[in-house]
Amino acid sequence: MNVDWSTFWPRIVEATGETLIMVVATLIFGSIIGITIGLLVYVTRENNILENKIVFQILNVIINIIRPVPFIIFLVAISPLTRMVVGTSIGTAAAIFPMTIVASFTVARVVENNLVSIDPGVIEAAQAMGASPLRIIFTVLIPEALGPLVLGLTFVSISLIDFSAVAGTVGGGGLGHIAMTYGYQRFDTSVMVVTVIILIVLVQLAQWLGNTLSRKIMRR
Repeated sequence: MNVDWSTFWPRIVEATGETLIMVVATLIFGSIIGITIGLLVYVTRENNILENKIVFQILNVIINIIRPVPFIIFLVAISPLTRMVVGTSIGTAAAIFPMTIVASFTVARVVENNLVSIDPGVIEAAQAMGASPLRIIFTVLIPEALGPLVLGLTFVSISLIDFSAVAGTVGGGGLGHIAMTYGYQRFDTSVMVVTVIILIVLVQLAQWLGNTLSRKIMRR
């Protein structure tokens, strides 16, 4: 049975809002956690400013374990933990928790890769001037990697739009839930087309915003 679009549009708008909440909240939490982990992984590498092989190996192994797992499998696998932390495994808040975990370790690897590309001579010069490790992190590493990091976060945000749609198919709300419940299960192609178009628009907006910010940062 096809939906009545005269009354269904408010539901589409609500679902779009849920998707945006999932993506933005996850990006904020995931960036804070991920940047911290990424910095730790980088500075504790061998011959780096805070070399610590144990910390580096533990964080590196955790990242390598979580990142390759398909999100829908990870989402279902940690549903008991999600239920413990959030109180439910269904809804927008329940989707944000596993999305944040995956995003954090993805951002961590992006941060590490960007920091590795920094010329070691810049860090050595800062050390020669007597800069402390903390000062090097905030005045050398982060500013040097900021432009590429914004591009990396843009890539992550686009992945999060995809994750939000996946979460919606298993009760996470948002456009994925609309597409599955009203489009796929009811064989309504028009709902599928509308949700896909909205997701494409969101991806394009995220990419445009990320490219614009990175260009402005790199020109400084």
